[in-house]
Amino acid sequence: MPTPPPSAAEVPSDTDTTARLASYVDVWWAAVEDFLALASTLTPEEWRLPTDLPGWTAQDVLAHLVHLESLTVGGAHPEVEIGDAPHVRNDLGRFTEQGVVARRADDPAALVEELRSTTQGRHAELQADPPTDPSATAPGPFGLLGWDTETFLGNRPFDVWMHEQDLRRAVGRPGGLDGLPAAYCAQRLLRSVPFVVGKRVKPAPGTSVLVEVGALPPVGVLVGEDGRGRPVPVEELDSPTAALRTDLEAFCLASGGRGDADLARWELSGDEDLARRVIANLAVTP
Repeated sequence: MPTPPPSAAEVPSDTDTTARLASYVDVWWAAVEDFLALASTLTPEEWRLPTDLPGWTAQDVLAHLVHLESLTVGGAHPEVEIGDAPHVRNDLGRFTEQGVVARRADDPAALVEELRSTTQGRHAELQADPPTDPSATAPGPFGLLGWDTETFLGNRPFDVWMHEQDLRRAVGRPGGLDGLPAAYCAQRLLRSVPFVVGKRVKPAPGTSVLVEVGALPPVGVLVGEDGRGRPVPVEELDSPTAALRTDLEAFCLASGGRGDADLARWELSGDEDLARRVIANLAVTP
């Protein structure tokens, strides 16, 4: 049994580089195990169900993860025709879609086992030879995107957990919201709130926004004279211009660009028009 990953409060600081990189691996592995536990129970009919992601079924989500994890261990990218795919808007989208299309006719059970064997092998390698240099070039095509090792390792648990949630919504099996991967991903998305407020919503200097998500530490934002939104300690916001509170799932749906936000799941106070504009601009994933 793998060593339990640290709680969100125990993720190492920036001064402990090796431990910080190892924590990303631990969160990724926890997310992989949760995804596989769910995927192993789906029926052939469930794999054909549509997801929130345009053009993708539940099996397509699985194929996508198999594709990306195979690339992390040196697997070849399939250069295939993707046909009519209106949801593909750029070269990165085409690259992603090729990995899905190439596996669309595969047996879902075989894809689950491929994902299991690939991730088990990579996890064993990462345990035997832990990453130590956050600035090292990421493997394969991830490095070609300009990613370093820290960006790559930090992204993988996010990708796996978000797609586990896509799968759960497609097959009507909610869950996976109270573990470390969920907290990690929500906190990662919360870090984008200052950008959303300053660069997208663009309220007047001096505007302040408070965002609370479940039991996670709240995020305070203050817009400076230069128009930039900066994180500030919440105790400095005696009376924020707008305050928003919601549950972890609703926040991740909005920040992950999964459809229109359900405003019934949000508590708004202060300038409610500003609060709604923040929610409408939260989506930060491709």
